[in-house]
Amino acid sequence: MKEPKRQAESQRPKLDVARMQPDLPLGDAVFRVLRRALQDGVWRPGDRLREEEVARELNVSRTPVREALGRLQSKRLIEPGGAKGLVVRALDLGEILELYAMREILEGAAASLAAQHASSSEIDSLADINAAFRKPEIDAAEMARLNRLFHDTIVRAARNRYLQIALEELQDGIALLGDTTFSIAGRGATAHDEHHAILAAIAARKAEAAGEAARTHIREALRQRLKLSQGVELAR
Repeated sequence: MKEPKRQAESQRPKLDVARMQPDLPLGDAVFRVLRRALQDGVWRPGDRLREEEVARELNVSRTPVREALGRLQSKRLIEPGGAKGLVVRALDLGEILELYAMREILEGAAASLAAQHASSSEIDSLADINAAFRKPEIDAAEMARLNRLFHDTIVRAARNRYLQIALEELQDGIALLGDTTFSIAGRGATAHDEHHAILAAIAARKAEAAGEAARTHIREALRQRLKLSQGVELAR
């Protein structure tokens, strides 16, 4: 697979210092900030994580940063990159297929439970989020953000803490996928229609239909992911 494009350091978003939780041991607080930064795309596959840079941004010593980076490495989110130090790793094809297989199961379960438990305000929020996909000025990064917000809202509406924890863990793998599939022409429109099917089933309190609509959405997302991966290979 072609090496992912790296962000210019000057263009990389800063770490969200506001996420530092003072009630946690410093190593844990730094780990949570870095893990969330990976999930939010602050770093992408192939990007280098510099211990001294992270320490400076978070205004902490290098010791808790080193501890946090070690934990990220143990979770296989980052890996040694030779002379480059630690870099964000990319998933291979087998890992992508495994990831989407679990997404299909878990996202389907979340939609099914949301059809049983979602409040009226949560259903309205889902409708508002999906409507934003139709704005003409929207770009791929914003569609990716809205997509995650749509799915996060469904997970909260499912009212199942164990499912929420499992999907949060899955976000680690999603962070390693690289470029968003919303960079593919037309994907925003098809995702909007798939979201609409999920939303309609949730609003109608049809749990089985909501689960199937969510699974269909993830299967199509996988198809687009493989198309994107193939395009990277062909461009190599």
